[in-house]
Amino acid sequence: MTSNHANRSNGGRTKKPYKMIGVAVVVVAIGLAVVWLKVVRGGEDPKSNLATFAAKRGPLTISVLEAGALKAKDPEIIRNNLEGRATIISIIPEGTRVHEGDLLVEIDVSTLADRRVDQVIRVKNTEASWINARESLAITESQAASDVDLAQLRYDFALLDLKKYEGEGGQLATDMAEAQGRIKLNEEEVKKNEDYYTWSQRLYEEKYLSLTQLQTDQLALEKSKLNLQVAQNNFKLLEEYNSKRQRAQLASDVNQAAMALERARAKARANIAQAKAELAAKEQEYGREQDKLAKIDDQITKGKIYAPTDGMVVYATSQRGGGFRDDRRPLADGVEVWERQELIYLPRSTSTIAEVDVHEASLQKVRVGLPALVTVDALPGKRLMGTVTRIAPLPDSQSMWMNPDLKVYKTEIALESDDPSLRSGMNCKAEIIVEQHADTVYVPVQSVLRVGGQPTAYVLDATGITQERKVEIGLDDNSMVRIISGLNEGEPVLLTPPLKAGAVDPGSKLAGIRGADANDMAQQINEKLKAANEAPAPVQRQRMGGPGQGAETPGGEAGQRRGGRGGFQMSAEDLEKFKSMSQEEKNRLFEDRMKNLTPEEREQMRQRRIQGGSSDSSGPGGERSSGGSRGPGGGPGGGPGGGPGGGSGRGPR
Repeated sequence: MTSNHANRSNGGRTKKPYKMIGVAVVVVAIGLAVVWLKVVRGGEDPKSNLATFAAKRGPLTISVLEAGALKAKDPEIIRNNLEGRATIISIIPEGTRVHEGDLLVEIDVSTLADRRVDQVIRVKNTEASWINARESLAITESQAASDVDLAQLRYDFALLDLKKYEGEGGQLATDMAEAQGRIKLNEEEVKKNEDYYTWSQRLYEEKYLSLTQLQTDQLALEKSKLNLQVAQNNFKLLEEYNSKRQRAQLASDVNQAAMALERARAKARANIAQAKAELAAKEQEYGREQDKLAKIDDQITKGKIYAPTDGMVVYATSQRGGGFRDDRRPLADGVEVWERQELIYLPRSTSTIAEVDVHEASLQKVRVGLPALVTVDALPGKRLMGTVTRIAPLPDSQSMWMNPDLKVYKTEIALESDDPSLRSGMNCKAEIIVEQHADTVYVPVQSVLRVGGQPTAYVLDATGITQERKVEIGLDDNSMVRIISGLNEGEPVLLTPPLKAGAVDPGSKLAGIRGADANDMAQQINEKLKAANEAPAPVQRQRMGGPGQGAETPGGEAGQRRGGRGGFQMSAEDLEKFKSMSQEEKNRLFEDRMKNLTPEEREQMRQRRIQGGSSDSSGPGGERSSGGSRGPGGGPGGGPGGGPGGGSGRGPR
């Protein structure tokens, strides 16, 4: 005891110097605070312990200060017009002053030169094919004309043959007349021979003729009769058969010749059309190959870029903002460029503009026509007059990509200076003059607060009492705000208005909205809240929650919640119900719980089994059941509990 008392005594003496040092530090801090308040608030009203500012009257300039860079007013943009990617062989140094016609950039076109050789061969081949098709068309047209003429001649001959046979005095009439003439001659011959034979019989009877002579006359008679019969038969054949056959044959020849003529004409048309189509195809192919050759020649010509006007060379890469999005290397020999890429800017005049980025918070202040004062970092002490000429309608996409929360608008300011020392790419700062007031009241922007949607200042009166006063304000320059009415010169205003001024009472109207609009909106909000509270809660699948998250368990009551890292909490009523269940009901509840486990819950359960589970402490409803399983604190019969009130959550295996 004595030893302990001595130790405590020594320890007390040892700690006493430290206490003294601590007290000294506190005293010094209080003294510094007093000195700071006197220095900072030396011009304040001594009647108040609050930081104030006396409203001042005097000149006030409302301006927007932004940074940017200089660029030519109307530059001639030199682009790479070669298709695809190409490599720069040589490029004129940046900053060089060039004259119209000077070589600026030479790009590698060796691949195009090789393609040109192959293309010339293709042009020659297609030209030969085109000439061949043209001559083939001439041959086809000539052959078609010959075939049609021959078919026409055959048709004409067939038609003449038919007319020759059927026409008046034709072959048929001649043959008919000839056959009839033979019949008549044979009839006369028979008649004559009959007379001879009759006289010969009388002469033979009178013994003037011999039997031989009689028989000769008889034979001549029979022969003439036979000839008559033949002539009659020939006439009949000619009239009933041969003439019809010949007429049909000649008519068929006419029809065949007519169809042959039509076929010849159709074939001629088809052959000519095919030859013309082949000629057109060859001609088109020849023209296309010529166009390709002309395009290659044009591309080779574009490999050398000449200055279209006088000016100073400015690389396009020097005019861009850069950043990690712009991965293009600065232009130099050997750098790869692509089609339509901007390479060089050549200013057409000596006029210069400043391009600055105006933040969206200041966009409403800036408008075209406002004056601006521009200072260039490279020319310290020199201020240039300018005028806002253009404000981009959309925010800059590059700045948005680099920082989605940053919205700036490209704004151009035309400088009223032709100073040759101004060069594109120089960094500059522009002060855009929005308003200038020769005599106005102004206070710091932090001393004005919007209360109920109206600008409000807190004025400290002579008795030290703070008064809330509505004021009418103008624009601000991010430091001072113009007071149009509501404050007089010299009136002290609080630099730190009371916190309750910006607070909204739970039962009050919406901040910033007054009158009928506030009542309507408040009524709408109350109606929506009432509808949302009366709507039945949606049934959700169980999800493993983080600490403090809860979700209804399947088959459980609304009061049965999952807590902690997967444990469940039950109301006292639900806990009593669970205790009164039989072991079979508990097992069934456990099986239902296991069926509804999500993959995340199963994985957590597996991890808990591997790690041996968490502490065996159990919250409400976490006592062990008679079946050896953890109670509802770990899920009904063994969920992956372990959170507050959940216990280890081990269930029956």
